[in-house]
Amino acid sequence: MESEKKSSAVSDVGAWAMNVVSSVGIIMANKQLMSSSGYGFSFATTLTGFHFAVTALVGLVSNAAGYSASKYVPMWELLWFSIVANMSITGMNLSLMLNSVGFYQISKLSMIPVVCVMEWILHSKHYSREVKMAVMVVVIGVGVCTVTDVKVNAKGFICACVAVLSTSLQQISIGSLQKKYSIGSFELLSKTAPIQAVSLLVFGPFVDYFLNGNAITDYKMSYGALFFILLSCSLAVFCNMSQYLCIGRFSATSFQVLGHMKTVCVLILGWVLFDSALTLKNIMGMIIAVLGMVVYSWAVELEKQSNAKAALNVKNSLTEEEIRLLKEGVENPPAKDVELGESKV
Repeated sequence: MESEKKSSAVSDVGAWAMNVVSSVGIIMANKQLMSSSGYGFSFATTLTGFHFAVTALVGLVSNAAGYSASKYVPMWELLWFSIVANMSITGMNLSLMLNSVGFYQISKLSMIPVVCVMEWILHSKHYSREVKMAVMVVVIGVGVCTVTDVKVNAKGFICACVAVLSTSLQQISIGSLQKKYSIGSFELLSKTAPIQAVSLLVFGPFVDYFLNGNAITDYKMSYGALFFILLSCSLAVFCNMSQYLCIGRFSATSFQVLGHMKTVCVLILGWVLFDSALTLKNIMGMIIAVLGMVVYSWAVELEKQSNAKAALNVKNSLTEEEIRLLKEGVENPPAKDVELGESKV
């Protein structure tokens, strides 16, 4: 039992480490690929299509080689999930284009309380006071270190709302689909990735043209840009896989809260690798955010222990009731007809 707990803890840490490392890596690679000082590949939606195409290919090879099993999930659920996921990607890109960076960061932070509310509405999930306080500390900390100028307009606000709601629903759906169909994280990803890849590669270039006014067919590809596209796609496989894995093992709320460790890592690496400014305000915000994540982990563990004790108490009380009924049955046995072998009423 003890060895199982240790194995589970190692798997949990491994899933989070994979997500943080791959997510931070993909952000750094995309920054070099898409920035004007890099290779100027400003086609984010199409690039995401490439990501899912490579992920789908890996899933196909894995299934063909027998490394993963394919389980049945209704096509309408896969299509519905893919539509929500693509709305999330497109909404985020539009929100970043139409809003200031400050409001974009606020909209991303709002996903934590939105996920909590949606899990409460859809799955009747309740949170302890400690968890709620820890969530607020994380939101405040990340807000302090990332939010600067805040400018809002009607179109940008609508896009941000769509992005937040669809992203929150997508992340909750990952966990619920895995539980509903008893399907593993990679198996589910293998089924959704091809649908997302096809739709994003078909519509992505049009979305990108609307966002930046440039057609991908006019882009002059170089060996350097191709290298970073392939690097970004490779990291995306691990990033997508670890996202499904983390949400399947934990919850969408935990993924959002502890996922902000990536924000802290990106700020630090931006300062180390790209000479980005790191002010006292950024440092204070990061400290508050990390403190909030530590408190959140403690609060979730406390909640698990409390639920386990409650379940044990219920089990014990049921056992006592069963014992009492059994004793009554032994002390007062029903009269039987010897010839017929039936209980007399």
